[in-house]
Order: sequence, then structure tokens, then C-alpha cells
Amino acid sequence: MGNEYRRDDGIGPALVAALEDRRLPGVTLLVSDGEPARLIDDWAGVPLAIVVDAVLCEPSAPGEFYRTDVPIHEHQHDPGLERRPHSAGSHSLGIPDALRLARAVDRLPHRLVVYAVEAADVTFGTDLSAPVAAALPRLVDAVVTELSRSRE
Repeated sequence: MGNEYRRDDGIGPALVAALEDRRLPGVTLLVSDGEPARLIDDWAGVPLAIVVDAVLCEPSAPGEFYRTDVPIHEHQHDPGLERRPHSAGSHSLGIPDALRLARAVDRLPHRLVVYAVEAADVTFGTDLSAPVAAALPRLVDAVVTELSRSRE
């Protein structure tokens, strides 16, 4: 997810661009603005959906990223999900909103993993900040590892 014209909010699109070169069989790469209806259309029924988004944290450690295996079934509900760092993007609704909507219309993925990347700068521009750009190779490796594990 993200807006490539809002500097670090473009980490999602940057990750997709980096993964496109890898030609991962059976993997569909998509860039999303985070609008819940589009998200649930993209992930409905897939075995694994991986969402990458920039977040703003206080205190901040730009370039750090965190992996969350999101509980998607009601009996697995994680009330802490709504208290986690807020998206850094221009989208006003987030993953918790998309999950509630997907659950209501039976359009959940089988598994959902979120990588939240701490942003340093979400002002207008197309370049990632230095710490977020430096984290991109580690993030690519983490997502590729996640995809490999899901095939085992």
C-alpha cells in the first residue's frame, strides 16, 4: 500500500517494483492506495496476502519494520490491532477497517501478514528517505522468505 508521491509512503510501491524483477511464480504483485473495498477485492480467498505499508510512530525509528500475522477470524480478534501505529499514507481508513468489511462480506484471505515500515518523511516527493531506502533490501528479503515459507 502507499502513495509513491509521498516519499516514505511509497515503500509499498518500491517493494513491488523490487519484487517484479524476481519473477516469483504464483505470486501476484499489486500496488494499492489502501482503500478497503479495493483491498478486499485483491485479497479475497487468496492463501496468503502480504500488505506492506508505511507507519508513523512516536518515538520514531525510521526504517525499522515490524511483521504482524494478523488474526483474520472473529475468534482470533486482536483488539490491539486498532491501537497499533497509524498508517503514514493519505488513505484515511486502514487495515482494521478493511478486515471488518471483508469479514462482513466474506472476502477474507486465508492468511494476512502485514509489514509496517516506520517512515521518516511523508511530504510530497518521490524519493524514499535514506533510512527507509536502506531498509528496502531487508524488507525484500523478509517478504521473499515469507512467500517461501508459505509454500512449504
